[in-house]
Amino acid sequence: MSETADLEASQTFEERLKELESIVDLLENDMPPLEDALSAYERGMAIARHCMDRLEKAELRIKSLKLED
Repeated sequence: MSETADLEASQTFEERLKELESIVDLLENDMPPLEDALSAYERGMAIARHCMDRLEKAELRIKSLKLED
């Protein structure tokens, strides 16, 4: 299973954002070992891409509902 598929099934949008915030905090304020930092960055980017995709889909859905009015 890909990381994106894992994101699809496991958490709500809000949970993903909270995880992303904690990853950003870790990378900005702590000094994790390089490999840990790279893994955290990759996970954060996957979450960010997934969240952006969800927001774009929500925006399209809202536009579609407005057209139905």
